[in-house]
Amino acid sequence: MFTRHVHDLRSLQNEVNRLLSRNLSDAFADEGIARGAWNPTVDIYENKDGIVIKGDLPGMNREDIHLTFENNVLTLSGERRFEKNEAANYHRVECSYGTFTRSFAVQQTESIEGVTASYNNGILRIDLPKREDVKGRRIDIVDGKARGTHTIEAQP
Repeated sequence: MFTRHVHDLRSLQNEVNRLLSRNLSDAFADEGIARGAWNPTVDIYENKDGIVIKGDLPGMNREDIHLTFENNVLTLSGERRFEKNEAANYHRVECSYGTFTRSFAVQQTESIEGVTASYNNGILRIDLPKREDVKGRRIDIVDGKARGTHTIEAQP
């Protein structure tokens, strides 16, 4: 009885391996170069004036990078192309190539007005200014007993 279950499990494993190897080899058939799903890494941080997004896009041309802003969503897309050198004998290709799309919900920005983007040495920097109502500002706190006021800095 136990032997039969082991045989069934091995058959199942062999079938899964066969299906995966066939599908993966078809997916990577593009000149033998794997075109994996590529999502460039980003850092997103906030300062007193806005949101900053920095993306690593090494080896790309500025013309191959696209930015759109609609309904408080910033979308970064593009394509990093593999330029095969026919004279070279590749031993390993670990860099990812192909198209990508990244989208970021940005609630602190209402419109594209004031948004800037620059690309230098493989780093894309996007600056999105904050709406006035989400910027830090001073808030007065009223003392309920003495009716005095105390001012604190609001943290954005």
